[in-house]
Parts: sequence; C-alpha cells; structure tokens
Amino acid sequence: MTWRQDLAVLRHRDVRVFVSARFISILGSAIAPVALVFAVLDVSHSASAVGTVLAARSIPNIVFLLIGGVIADRLPRHLVLVAANTISGLTQGLAATLVLTGHATIWQLAAIEAVNGVAAAFVMPAMTGILPSIVDRAELPQANAIAGFARSAAMIGGGAVAGVIVGLTGPGVGLAVDGVTFLIGALLLSRLTIPRIERAASSVLTDLREGWKEFASRQWVWVIVLAFALLNLIFTACYQVLGPVIADRTFGRAGWGVVSACFGAGLIAGGIVMLRLKPRHPIRTGMLGMLLTVPVMLCLALLPQLWAMAIAAFVLGIGFDVFGIGWETALGQHVPIDKLSRVASYDMLGSFIAGPIGQLTVGYVAVAISAKAVELYGAALFVLITLIALVVPSVWNLRRVDG
Repeated sequence: MTWRQDLAVLRHRDVRVFVSARFISILGSAIAPVALVFAVLDVSHSASAVGTVLAARSIPNIVFLLIGGVIADRLPRHLVLVAANTISGLTQGLAATLVLTGHATIWQLAAIEAVNGVAAAFVMPAMTGILPSIVDRAELPQANAIAGFARSAAMIGGGAVAGVIVGLTGPGVGLAVDGVTFLIGALLLSRLTIPRIERAASSVLTDLREGWKEFASRQWVWVIVLAFALLNLIFTACYQVLGPVIADRTFGRAGWGVVSACFGAGLIAGGIVMLRLKPRHPIRTGMLGMLLTVPVMLCLALLPQLWAMAIAAFVLGIGFDVFGIGWETALGQHVPIDKLSRVASYDMLGSFIAGPIGQLTVGYVAVAISAKAVELYGAALFVLITLIALVVPSVWNLRRVDG
C-alpha cells in the first residue's frame, strides 16, 4: 500500500478539521504538565505537593468519567468537546494569571486543576467517538494513525516549547499558552458536522447499565482495563511525579523539556510504524509496545542523565503510540458506535482509578525507601503485569476488522 493510500482518509473534511483541532489542543497540553509541575515546585519544593496538585485533577476526572460517557453518547460529541475545551482554556488562563503575578498557592492550583479534571472527564469519552462517527470501520486504523501522528507532532513541539518557555521565562507563560490553544481547539471543533445518532429516550441509570453490559461482555476490554489500573498507578508515580523531581535535582528543568520533546518524537515514530504496519492483532501488538515503558524508569533510577533520558523517552513514546492506536482501533471496530463513549468511559474509569493513589503516596514512599528503589520496583512490576495480560487468549487473539 502506498503513502497516498495511507493518507487517503484525509479527503474527508471532518477528518482534517478534527486532526487540526487535536493538534493545536495537544500542543498546549504538552506544555501544561511541564509548566504546572515546575509552578508547584516554585511554590513548594516537595514531591508530595506535586502529587497533591496532580491528584486534584485526577480524582474529579475519575468521578465524572461515567457521566461524561453518558453525555457524549446523548449529545453531539463535537459540541461536548467545544464546551469542555472552552472551560479548560479559561481555567488555565486563571492559573497563568496567578502564577505570573506571584499570587499562586498550592490550594489555588489544586482547585483549578480539579475543574480541569472535570472538563477532561467529558473530553476523553467524546473524543473516542469522533473518528468512528465520520469514517467507516475499514478506514479507522488509518484515521487513528493520522490522528495519532498529529498528536505526536504536537507532543514533540509542545515538549520543545515547554523547555524553552519554562527554562527562560517561567511556568506562568506556559500555562497561558495552554489556555489559548484550548480556545483555538474549541473554535475548530465547532466546525465539525457529526451525523446524528438516533437513540431511544432513557434514564442516565439505564444508559450506564447498557454501557456496563457492553463493557463487561468483552473480556479483552476489561482485562486490559484491570491491567492499566496498575500500570497507570506505576507510571504516574514513577514518571509524572518523581520524573520532574529527579530532573530538577539532576539534569535540570530545561532538560525535562527536552525529554518531553523526545517523548513526542517517539510518538511520531510510533504513529508512522502503525500507519505502515497495520497489525493484524492490535491489542497484542499494543501490549508488547507497553514494555517499552520500562527503560525510562530504569534510567531515572540508575542513569538520570539527559542523553540517556532522551533516548528512553523516545522509546517510551513509540510504545505509547503503538498501544494507543491499537486500542482505539480495537474499540472503534468492535464496540457499537452508539455505546462507544460509555464503554470508553468505563475503560478510562478503571484505567485511571488507581492513579491518584500513586500521585498522593509516591512522595512519602520515595522518602522512606528512596526514589531509586521506587523506580526499580516499578519497572519490575510493570513487566510482570503486562506479561500477565498478554497470556489471556482474548487479548492475544483479537483481530483487526478489514471490511
């Protein structure tokens, strides 16, 4: 198959609009984590404070995910995204103002991130249902790969910009840029035309039961979700919380921006691989890709130097995109479109529910046994959990739909 055939899905106007909106939103979102973490560290030089602010976003996000899935299946999904992006843009603007004026406190940043977490609970299930609504199932692998490529390009650009902004001007400017990109993304998403899905009127509770039935009836779905409940706990603790703290003590804040950019470059490489490879078994391939997470934890433990972390982050990005594209393709092809956002919300709820535990406790655990030990134990558990998920036949054997 030629590159022209691989990119043919871009002939759809709505695919081009969606990919553009995703690119600009994620460009800002790639800057935000770097800016937010170092804004917190400027207020309180504590890994526990970083974990508290991150958990303040994660917990409301988890609480509202199921409602977000119901709303995304009931209302036009692109309008749900417009509203949520607008709220996120305004709140990030407020955070930027507080940081730039020197009035930011930990509780203020935590409160703002809590609002952002609620908004994201509506974004993620709605986002899952956009591409399956505008392309047919056979084109979905290519559409997901192209959307993943745009996300990856935004991650590498955002990571590089984050390093420059945070290193030279401070985290407040980074948060301001993130706010602006959310608003631009909302404007682009408002131009989408999504086919209306006719659904019988029902209660929220009925909708949740139907979504749970679809979720629970597919063993490969809930096995992966159970695995990711633990994998995300480990990753958020070892990389998202301890990673910037270790960087701040070793190769520096600008260096962490470089690491973020290399992660984005890996996502681009993973997108190219998936665009050309189109694996016959998307979940099997994706879970094998998740094993590429381990090198970055080993580097944080044993070799926290910029060159080693840059390479490990690039490999991490490849693994993340290989799994992400494979997972989105599997859900989009095997779950009915009118229930897809609800199934995705159960997926996200289960996958993210343990994340706040890692965010809130890892600072204390690192003090008790050392950050190095946390990273090494985390790497070992990550490998074990991934391999256990892979031996489940429905995970190993799930096939791509070609027609």
